[in-house]
Amino acid sequence: MDTPIASSKAANVAAVIVAAGSGTRMGPGVDKLFLEVAGRPIVAHTWGRFDAVECISELVIVVRDGMQAEFHQLAKEFGFKKPYRLAIGGKERQDSVWNGLQAVSADCEIVAIQDGARPCTSLAVIAATIAATRATGAAVAAQRVTDTIKESDGGTRVAKHIDRSRLWAVQTPQAFRMEVIRRALTAVREQGKLVTDDTAACELIGQLVALVESKEPNPKATSPADLPYLSLLLERMNG
Repeated sequence: MDTPIASSKAANVAAVIVAAGSGTRMGPGVDKLFLEVAGRPIVAHTWGRFDAVECISELVIVVRDGMQAEFHQLAKEFGFKKPYRLAIGGKERQDSVWNGLQAVSADCEIVAIQDGARPCTSLAVIAATIAATRATGAAVAAQRVTDTIKESDGGTRVAKHIDRSRLWAVQTPQAFRMEVIRRALTAVREQGKLVTDDTAACELIGQLVALVESKEPNPKATSPADLPYLSLLLERMNG
């Protein structure tokens, strides 16, 4: 893992972009993060969003070992301005996040964690999530569930209707005060838990998480069917 970025007076908000997954649902031998959509690789769109947020002073990109040269080339090719470091991904996503946290500056106060395959997050949502974190300690971008939701009985028939008015689909960024996410992920590691997102780790320590409504589409690339939609959104966002 690279050494942390040297601390600086303004370095109190960092972004950790998790880009170490294999993306198996895209098909064998396909690295979804480097698929070109709307003129650049998916992960370059994601990186560019966080590079453009004024309150973020540094980025850590968590990558698969052996991919360092490709990510350094992205930074050069697209002219990203903010200081960045690469960290090596772990076995599970939570391990990759942990490795990323170790690479941020010592004086970092807040960290925003983002999926590398989620390229359409608006600058406003990123900034709002960070602002909410300053007030509550943890916050997550999320969208209200609009579909009718049913609970199944063994996956073959409807068992119960679920009230969707209280349901939210959480996304990224997920932002935290540094001491909160370190404590939460330490609890996960000590208890041998497997969590699918970082806010789930907060539940283990009783940390409240603020919901920040993402009113614009903020999808994640998971399968080939997602690419035309992502392309359309990115072309609109980029004018």
